[in-house]
Amino acid sequence: MQKALNARNFAVFRVSGAGLPNKRKLVCELDNWGTTAAENCNAMMQAYGEQLLEHIEHSLLPVIWWRQHPEEETQSEQFPLAHVLETKDVPFGGIAFPVRLGGVGNGYVSFSGTGINFASEIMIDQHVRSCHVLMDLLSLDERRALPAETLSEREIACLQLAGDGQISEEIAERLGLSVHTVNAYLGSATIKLDAVNRIQAIAKAIRLGYIH
Repeated sequence: MQKALNARNFAVFRVSGAGLPNKRKLVCELDNWGTTAAENCNAMMQAYGEQLLEHIEHSLLPVIWWRQHPEEETQSEQFPLAHVLETKDVPFGGIAFPVRLGGVGNGYVSFSGTGINFASEIMIDQHVRSCHVLMDLLSLDERRALPAETLSEREIACLQLAGDGQISEEIAERLGLSVHTVNAYLGSATIKLDAVNRIQAIAKAIRLGYIH
């Protein structure tokens, strides 16, 4: 992605404090800024942090900013598929692709440099790839949150049948168990998955690959 855009550096930000307007902020998850990482992150957040948080709430257009003097760069009206930010004194220009996956899945994949390729077809392709980057991070979070106790075969079987729309009585008949035992398996699976109810447990089991 970095090479395709002719960018010098990249960074991945996620929105923390979602749903709490006064608590929201962008947190840098990945970057290749090297020894200047903290300095560059702070410069970007001070210059554009609030605007980026506001933008992702209302638009999924890529965001472009210049290092200095936009009149010396390609003119902003050439970018109908992007939102151009006001020029500020930051150490680098760049582009950030907003991604909204809900909750902790919202964020930006950004690229910085002095000769970024802003061709429309490149930007569209890289925006799609940015979505996959945030999806991979979200998936990694899910894998890290795997239950301390692995689900048993019976718990998985009960969850799978429940996910297929069967009620406890039908699951019990299908597996040759009592209704009480089925409910016990579903209850223990819900606890292991740190879910609040059976429906959430099924959804989480699907995301974690236990059932389909």
